[in-house]
Amino acid sequence: MEIPRPVEWQPDRKDIRWLLQTKLPGEMEYKTSHDIEEIYHAIRVLDIRGAPLIGIGAAYGIAAHVSHVNGGTADLYSEAKKAGERLATARPTAVNLRWAVTRMLSAAKALADRNLSAEEFREGIIAEAIKIDNENAAMTDMIANYGKELLKDGDVVMTHCNAGTLACGGLGTNLAPIRAALKEGKRISVIQTWTAPLLQGARLTALELAMGGIDGTLIADTAVSYAMEHMGVTKVIVGADRILADGRTANKIGTCGIALLARHYKIPFYVAAPTSTVDMKSRDIPIEQRDPNEIKNILGKLKIAPDEIKAANPAFDITPPKYIAAIITEKGIVTAPYRKNFKAIFVR
Repeated sequence: MEIPRPVEWQPDRKDIRWLLQTKLPGEMEYKTSHDIEEIYHAIRVLDIRGAPLIGIGAAYGIAAHVSHVNGGTADLYSEAKKAGERLATARPTAVNLRWAVTRMLSAAKALADRNLSAEEFREGIIAEAIKIDNENAAMTDMIANYGKELLKDGDVVMTHCNAGTLACGGLGTNLAPIRAALKEGKRISVIQTWTAPLLQGARLTALELAMGGIDGTLIADTAVSYAMEHMGVTKVIVGADRILADGRTANKIGTCGIALLARHYKIPFYVAAPTSTVDMKSRDIPIEQRDPNEIKNILGKLKIAPDEIKAANPAFDITPPKYIAAIITEKGIVTAPYRKNFKAIFVR
């Protein structure tokens, strides 16, 4: 069964269409819009989610907004900037969002500087967004090709959160090597964590595995150590929302704990992410603090804590590079020292 495209361009309407991932796996519902506030909200509440995908969503969001603005090229360029600046604030941790917005606004400036007509400007903006989407799909293919070499016949791979098609488009990032290895005939099974508090492992990764006919087993987040000791885990592959030049990696909350346990059990811990996720300039990573009610209620439906109790809800944690065996990118597999080796792949 084919996994649905989570975000796509609607050429007839010149709108963006996205899958409402907060309703999965129970409902397969889509929304189509060109309204920046609706697109911002979709990114913020995780209907459009996953580091690469929110970049694609922002790119299409800018294109859709501009496509419905009246006026001359200068007006369209001004609106593109406003739309980009708004969307870039939807989520702070994933660097792909800012990367895609910056790229779209650079393209918009170049188009505006050429004194094109308004219609030519709109077409150019749409073309840039589609290019970002297509390049992203090709990127996942390359991650698959490099990452599959790290997997052996019979491997049991643990994953955390969701970094498959629903988060990244294409083949995904951390699921891409698994899919490629399976295609080659290797026997690979997956153990995916529940991934509290929003259950992306249970709702989304498990759904992708089931739809793809991949042997998957769901565990609670608290069963990671047990699974490593008693369920034959041989590799861990996770995605990433931001990677610093020194290899520090931000991913869904709980990732660092899994890395620590992997070190204890001598299990290789890999990160799969595109180079657009690598932030070579920043020294620190802002950690998104989400609504505490997300952990006081299960998916907003079942109350599990009293109103009076305080709650903290960091969305990400940071895994130190010493716990990461390698980072799988579309330009190759990067190992320590990360700063030096990232610089090497960026000049290719």
